[in-house]
This record gives sequence, C-alpha cells and structure tokens, in this order.
Amino acid sequence: MNAGEIAIGTQVRYPRTGTVGKVVRLEKQEKDLFAELDSTHLLYRIDQLVTYEGKGKEGPKEGKGDLERFAEEREFAKKLHTDTTHLDEMCDGGG
Repeated sequence: MNAGEIAIGTQVRYPRTGTVGKVVRLEKQEKDLFAELDSTHLLYRIDQLVTYEGKGKEGPKEGKGDLERFAEEREFAKKLHTDTTHLDEMCDGGG
C-alpha cells in the first residue's frame, strides 16, 4: 500500500495475521511510515497493509433468536437428565 492510499480512518487488514482495524495514527520512523490500528494499538508498516472492505455491522440474522435456542437447549438437557434415585451415593466425593 502506498502512503497516498492510506489516511486516518481507513479500514485496513494485515494479511500475515488477519488483523483488521481502522488507522488511528500515522508515524514516520526513519525511512518507513507506520500506521496504528484501533483494534490492537500496534504499529504496522503501511507497505504491509491492504485496504479492507469488510461487511461491517450486520442487521439481525435470520433464524432462531436467543430465547428460542435457550428453550431448545433446556428441553434437550431435560431429555439427557437421568433418574438418580437408584444411586447409592457412594462416590459423591469428599473423602
């Protein structure tokens, strides 16, 4: 990426680790120009960054909501629950 392509607020990605973030600061050190990302607060050489057109925030996903999934998990757990009245409690721990 060239210095002309990057500005504060540009969303970029560091391909080696997959780190994504917005540029919050530019800093020149000796011959290299670095960009600080808001996600890590680390400096990355701008020639190692690529612009990133992420999906951003998405609306509500289609499908089941949290309450529906919770109810299903509760029913599933009830089915797995076994009758413990026949146990003699010999292995309850505490020794």
